[in-house]
Amino acid sequence: MISRLIGATRVGLMGVAMAAALAPAVTQAEDNSVKRKLDSMGQKYEIDKDGDFKMTFKFSEDNRTQVVFVSGKVEEAAPLMIRQVFGPVANVEDDNIKSKALDLLRDNFGLRIGAYEISGDYLIFNVKLHDGASVKELEKAIHLVAGVADEKEKEISGTRDTY
Repeated sequence: MISRLIGATRVGLMGVAMAAALAPAVTQAEDNSVKRKLDSMGQKYEIDKDGDFKMTFKFSEDNRTQVVFVSGKVEEAAPLMIRQVFGPVANVEDDNIKSKALDLLRDNFGLRIGAYEISGDYLIFNVKLHDGASVKELEKAIHLVAGVADEKEKEISGTRDTY
């Protein structure tokens, strides 16, 4: 009886250890690397309560704005360290995103980088970028997210400019 319990405990602990090893590790990165890159771009930002770098872009041609975040944490996808660059597009419930899910998946297929994802109550456009990306690569990802997220927000909500 005791040997069965010990064996079951070992199997259970092995399962927990394997799950932990396979789960993406989220670590607090040296935010100085992102800070330095954003500062060298001359990019204005604030750091939100989650430790993410928040920027707001203004599109003068249609008098709209778009919020973009660069995550303050990196995720490990061994051997890569990934940082997210994302922008909110819509509220899942308020904008009835469930009815648009298949269209969004189809849109993802045509994208070369980035994807529409659900994060909490929001549809976001998210680019997962290697943490060692250059200043120019980070800047291009930020501008890509701003443009794509705002265009999809217009498509979904019409004239509303929430994000």
